[in-house]
Amino acid sequence: MRTNTVGATAVLEDGRVFRGEAYGARGVRLGEVVFSTAMTGYQETLTDPSYHRQIVVQTAPQIGNTGWNDEDDESSRIWVAGYVVREPARVPSNWRSRRGLDEELERQGIVGISGIDTRMLTRHLREHGAMRAGVFSGDALGTTEEMLERVRTAPGMKGSDLAREVTTAQPYVVPAVGERRFTVAALDLGIKSNTPRMMAARGIEVHVLPLSSTIDDIVALNPDGVFLSNGPGDPATQDHAVALTRAVLERRVPLFGICFGNQVLGRAVGLETYKMRYGHRGINIPVIDTATGRVAITSQNHGFALRGEPGEEFGSDFGRGVLSHYCPNDDTIEGLRLLDVPAFSVQYHPEAAAGPHDAAP
Repeated sequence: MRTNTVGATAVLEDGRVFRGEAYGARGVRLGEVVFSTAMTGYQETLTDPSYHRQIVVQTAPQIGNTGWNDEDDESSRIWVAGYVVREPARVPSNWRSRRGLDEELERQGIVGISGIDTRMLTRHLREHGAMRAGVFSGDALGTTEEMLERVRTAPGMKGSDLAREVTTAQPYVVPAVGERRFTVAALDLGIKSNTPRMMAARGIEVHVLPLSSTIDDIVALNPDGVFLSNGPGDPATQDHAVALTRAVLERRVPLFGICFGNQVLGRAVGLETYKMRYGHRGINIPVIDTATGRVAITSQNHGFALRGEPGEEFGSDFGRGVLSHYCPNDDTIEGLRLLDVPAFSVQYHPEAAAGPHDAAP
């Protein structure tokens, strides 16, 4: 870690200012500031495409203890817009560590800030909601008025079509481990590496497809199922993904989805989505299955959700459906199931298994 101290400032669109020290690259990054309550898994968080254009505040007090390895990335790069931590680890210690977190942030051009009261910032976001923000350091530092102006002219998350910025450019295949039992076409809205890996471990050959794929591309694979992945941005912008999902449902091909895919499926069957006050981001968020009452402790990262009441049944162009899961913390809808066609989805990340493995089945 560097020994020379460079100032940094985090500026929120409501005028709140936090001053600390530069962490990672120097410069300026703008985005939506959100907080994650995860105590572990910062490498997976940073490389999760669902965090595209977001400035992530880690509520855990010390970050970077295990350094950075070459095995745990959830994609080919870091996607967060900026990074906010209380106390960076001075010396990383882990047998798999290859370099320090600050070194990796600098290498990938991620502007961060350390040494601020992340508890105070988190409480502010809980009270006032996620909002636009900027992290400034080094030569990018200016007057508060100048920095605030840059933040307030940046695009917000509502209405942002970000899935097309993170989707794969070309289709690729993750082969099944051992005997191939099924073939699944996975629409990449911002897919994490561990998702097809977990499916492959269950004997599923996964064909990961770009967001621009057509129903003909899917039918040509003759898949046993279609998967809608996680991803960033506002689900209300996903007209193509929604239309593609409806085409799959019309053909009664089994369909399932997670996170952003849950919202896309919901919109495909006529449900509304809305932007949450500050979202769910962490690895210990409870979810209740309305059919069984069973509670699962889950990993989540979403700032939008489906509108409705837990257990509510609804009608659609594809028959009946039910809002099948919810979070008891705030009654947010966490899953849906169609009753007349083979389709279901959950809002959480069952592949993450960040400690609890409740969602693995």
